[in-house]
Amino acid sequence: MHLSHPALRQPVTAADRVLQEIQRAIVEGDIAAGSKISEPELARRFDLSRAPLREALARLERCHLIERIPNAGARVVKLSTTGLLALYQLRENLEGLACKLAAEHMTDAEITEVRQLLDQHLASQRVREGESYYQEAGDLDFHYRVILGSKNSYLINILCDELYYLVRMYRVQLGMNGPRVSRAFDEHKAIINAIANRDGELADLLMRRHIAASRRNIELQLEQTGT
Repeated sequence: MHLSHPALRQPVTAADRVLQEIQRAIVEGDIAAGSKISEPELARRFDLSRAPLREALARLERCHLIERIPNAGARVVKLSTTGLLALYQLRENLEGLACKLAAEHMTDAEITEVRQLLDQHLASQRVREGESYYQEAGDLDFHYRVILGSKNSYLINILCDELYYLVRMYRVQLGMNGPRVSRAFDEHKAIINAIANRDGELADLLMRRHIAASRRNIELQLEQTGT
């Protein structure tokens, strides 16, 4: 059975709950990129007292969804070409390594589960027709499952905790539709096939190419919006 990363388990405390709710709102754009963080407004919106809210905001800062600006308070991170390039340069290398390790360490059962997950993705009408390819967070996300398959705890913490939601923010708001859809799905299939064949070098190469193509797609959209 596949692993489950603590960052995506059911919330335990009030801060856990509000963290997940604010993460989702930022990732999906309900709280706009670049917008100023108002603690009183968030406390009212999420029915939370100040202490757990501040704990949640500190954790959001650690996963790079909010940033503190000197003399200006906290704001949601902006989506920018500069930020994208820095993030995806790191992601390309680390997820490539995760694929290489997954080819060594994923069990046959875990590989079968990922293939079944891709079958579920294809069953979506929007994916079949190349309209959009939205993946829920965690166990329903192909990338998340492959990263867990690396069985490297340090790599998992970096990619599934520290950087995961910032990556999702770019993917969800800028990278889930258009002509990339069918190509991205086919690339996912090729990656899991390489992992299943225990060809770590090929899996590494295919993931790096896949993320580079996604980065170029998002970069183009950012250029069109003048960001």
